Amino acid sequence: MNPDVTARAAKIKLLLMDVDGVLTDGKLYFIPDGSGGMVEFKAFDSQDGIGLQWCQWKGIRTGVISGRNSPATVERARQAKMNYVYQGHTEKIPIIEEILADAKIAIEEVAYIGDDLTDVVVFHRVGLAVATANARPEVKREAHWVTANVGGSGAVRDAIEMISKAQGWWEEILRHYEVVG
Repeated sequence: MNPDVTARAAKIKLLLMDVDGVLTDGKLYFIPDGSGGMVEFKAFDSQDGIGLQWCQWKGIRTGVISGRNSPATVERARQAKMNYVYQGHTEKIPIIEEILADAKIAIEEVAYIGDDLTDVVVFHRVGLAVATANARPEVKREAHWVTANVGGSGAVRDAIEMISKAQGWWEEILRHYEVVG
């Protein structure tokens, strides 16, 4: 891996991400409910979920900043024990500033995973900018690192594994699950 990316990843104390196209494949499904309203559903990757759990174990806080409001996102964040959940915000810089003030960490200690143009402004400010494999080409060019997997299919897990290797706790995770290296 690029030594600059490894050095950046070694400093991470907070992992933030977009939702649609990062934690999900970006597709939005709307199904009619019994009363004529619409219900939205999203699919989340279970391997991303266990990776987010490892972050909690290792003291890395996590969170989402999404332009859309979705009860599915709230539930996924609750299940993954995320520290920060912000929805309905396409202008993400004020949210990042609010989170930084709460977390009491430096911007260099923040990683952000994104896939679309609205994420690039965040990329320019954080310590580690990660684009998903399905990100727009312009977004990938602005990232420090691009995941092997697409959003909703392990992209978040890719980023967490990369951070864990840079911080030296990946081998501990393998031993925990009795995986022989």
